[in-house]
Amino acid sequence: MSNSSNLSPGLKQRHVTMLSIAGAIGAGLFIGSGHAIASAGPAAILAYILSGTLVVLVMRMLGEMAVASPDTGSFSTYAERAMGRGAGFTIGWLYWWFWVLVIPIEAIAAAAILNAWFPSIQTWEFAIAVTGLLTLTNLFSVARYGEFEFWFAMLKVIAVLAFIVLGGLALAGALPDRTVSGVAQLSSQFGGFMPNGMTAVVGAMLTTVFSFMGTEIVTIAAAESRNPSKQITRATNSVVWRMGIFYIVSVFLIISIVPWNDPMLVQVGSYQRALELMNIPHAKLIVDIVVLIAVASCLNSAIYTASRMVYSLSKRGDGPRVLQKTSSSGVPFIAVLASTAVGFLTTALNYFAPDEVFSFLLATSGAVALLVYLVIAVSQLVLRKKMNASGQPIAFKMWFYPWLSYLVIAAILSILAVMLILPGHRMEVIATGALTLSIVCIGAIFNARKKTVPGVEMTQAENA
Repeated sequence: MSNSSNLSPGLKQRHVTMLSIAGAIGAGLFIGSGHAIASAGPAAILAYILSGTLVVLVMRMLGEMAVASPDTGSFSTYAERAMGRGAGFTIGWLYWWFWVLVIPIEAIAAAAILNAWFPSIQTWEFAIAVTGLLTLTNLFSVARYGEFEFWFAMLKVIAVLAFIVLGGLALAGALPDRTVSGVAQLSSQFGGFMPNGMTAVVGAMLTTVFSFMGTEIVTIAAAESRNPSKQITRATNSVVWRMGIFYIVSVFLIISIVPWNDPMLVQVGSYQRALELMNIPHAKLIVDIVVLIAVASCLNSAIYTASRMVYSLSKRGDGPRVLQKTSSSGVPFIAVLASTAVGFLTTALNYFAPDEVFSFLLATSGAVALLVYLVIAVSQLVLRKKMNASGQPIAFKMWFYPWLSYLVIAAILSILAVMLILPGHRMEVIATGALTLSIVCIGAIFNARKKTVPGVEMTQAENA
């Protein structure tokens, strides 16, 4: 039974398709990839391949569960069914917190670009305005969100494909006055293919694995479309080529065009530096426009995703009941307003509170992506075993079950261990761990209080 029964199935096939194609394309690709390349050298492509493979396997596991039972609560609902109410409560609220914090991050990034164009307007004013505008689009209808995201995604895809074409032409020598060295520089210059060793590649993985966060949104959005199982199957099957084209090919071109030790790689971002070396006019303006579209898209999806997750939690009795109220167009408007209210508050903290406050808040979400992936993997193992025992037919299966599932769990635990060891990432694990423990305790208190109130505890049938 889906917990999204009061939501309108307003997302069209083209909305879900475009969301699945470009959902993971964000500023992390256009700018953040420069940091991974600068730290690991040309071997950064290994970090992207390994991280991309991990995400593909996680999405396959999530797809297996989502096709069998589409739900706007996605992996939070599956965690509840596999490991109990506490697991669903904890990962659901952690995920909501992650996306609520994405709202100020993307709003601030958009505001910085707009302020550079219109310096007479303060960055905080732009941040509030952008967040307010996209909140309104989410309040009208899910179709309005889908339409905005469709065009955001379309522009992102066009931008990446145009870059790939230009990069290919540059390497082929078809662009005039090019200054790129070519594929040979992957191994012949500045210390070879892996100049800083395997440790740097592992460190780059910690950057790249978080770039893919957002791929799972399609399983949430598909619950508000017609024939969600078909949409999820199609989206999950496309993950491999999406990762290959948009990330692996892009990064390959960048490291073939830009020397990994170019100081401008980190300062201006990987895409801009590559375009500059290809002598593309107005490279900064082009990249600024693309990044603005990317962060607006991510902000739009952050509001949508946070509201749907908290709506699902409320429907399952794991949040205030007021959050499940829907408008006449089937939008959980209280959930949208509550999520953006927290987003507005954290945006204000960035501008008006000490830097340490906002930095700590960001640290609390630093390892949430890995915890989400871990919960998905464990839930898939448990639920697959239950489905096999009951003889339930499985339309969409994880590859090489259970061995690849165990491998994914081991890989995620290893990454968390490395983060705990490395000083630069230790605080993220500790802060996320503290937040997780706090949510577990809140969940225990919340459920204990509910059991003392007659008529509040949901039945097992309602939870199914």
